[in-house]
Amino acid sequence: MLVLSRKLKESIQIGDDIELKIIAIEGDQVKIGINAPRNVDIHRKEVYLAIQEENNAAAQTVSIDVLKGFLKK
Repeated sequence: MLVLSRKLKESIQIGDDIELKIIAIEGDQVKIGINAPRNVDIHRKEVYLAIQEENNAAAQTVSIDVLKGFLKK
């Protein structure tokens, strides 16, 4: 893991397309602005993990019989 220190209004550039900018520091909270292309999904980690869990659960509930039914149509 790369650890970088940044001050207010300083940025971190990721590749050519993604910029992370420190917008505000209030107590123990840091506000980060993210400038990235629209095709890049950006989520808080807990939201990302919840999406992954939902996707895995949905993939496991589809049975082979249901898929075969789609092929017959």
